[in-house]
Amino acid sequence: MMKERRNVGELAGDLLGKSLNELSADELNVLESIHQRTIVSEDLVERADKEESFGDRLSDRVAEIGGSWGFITIFILVLLGWMVLNTEILGKFNQVFDPYPFIFLNLLLSTLAAIQAPIIMMSQNRASGKDRMAAAHDYEVNLRAEIDIIRLHEKMDFLLMEKVTRLEAALDEIKSGMKPVH
Repeated sequence: MMKERRNVGELAGDLLGKSLNELSADELNVLESIHQRTIVSEDLVERADKEESFGDRLSDRVAEIGGSWGFITIFILVLLGWMVLNTEILGKFNQVFDPYPFIFLNLLLSTLAAIQAPIIMMSQNRASGKDRMAAAHDYEVNLRAEIDIIRLHEKMDFLLMEKVTRLEAALDEIKSGMKPVH
């Protein structure tokens, strides 16, 4: 017959070779989920999306747009347009509002960089936080899978030993019922 369900402390000792107070938070979560027969897998993207603020979504969108070839292409076209407008087109009418060396354009570019860089860094920090959370979750899921495999091996070993014991008993019974032939 199978053993009774083990508590978390027994699982820790049997499966991980640790006492309850030696377990990390992740290991404790996994063992508790095994004991309670709950699932540790979850959609972390969905959870992260629920916890996002407006600023988080905005910084992700700015990073997404600012780090694209489309943005770079449009930005180059705007810069070239600015330069052509202020030299060739408006220069003919003596209406240039930002003459060469384009000091106002430099000011705008510096302002854009000063604003855009920290916003992109916020998005990167959030992305690395999500990566750390995903790595910790992957560890829990992998640990749970390893422990479940160990537990399956234990069950298979138990069933195999039970079968072997029954077969040995049957063989002994057969042997005892047979009379030696001379």
